[in-house]
Amino acid sequence: MINVSDSAKKKAIQLMEEDGKPGYFIRVGVKGGGCSGLMYDLTFDNEVKDDDKELESNGIKVVVDKKSYLYLVGTTLDYSGGLNGKGFIFVNPNANRTCGCGESFSL
Repeated sequence: MINVSDSAKKKAIQLMEEDGKPGYFIRVGVKGGGCSGLMYDLTFDNEVKDDDKELESNGIKVVVDKKSYLYLVGTTLDYSGGLNGKGFIFVNPNANRTCGCGESFSL
C-alpha cells in the first residue's frame, strides 16, 4: 500500500485543477539516479498501463508500475509547504539511506 496524507491529497487536487487535469491520478515510481542511487518520480496521469498497480488512499487514486511498487510498499506520500522547502515528500520505510535533500534513496 502507498498512503496519501491529507496535505498531499489537498495539494495534488489543487495542482491537477490548476493544470487543467481534473480526474487524473497520481503516478509514482522509482528510477535510477540521484546521489543515493534511486530517485522518486511523481506525475499526474490519466492512462493506466498493463504493468501498473492501481491503489486508492485517502480518496485519491495512485498508480505505480509493479517494479517500483516493490521499492515503495508502505510509503506515505506527504506534502510540505514550510520554509525549509516546498514539495511532495516520500516517507519510505524501506529506504536504508537517503540524500540530504530527500529526493533519492538506497535500499
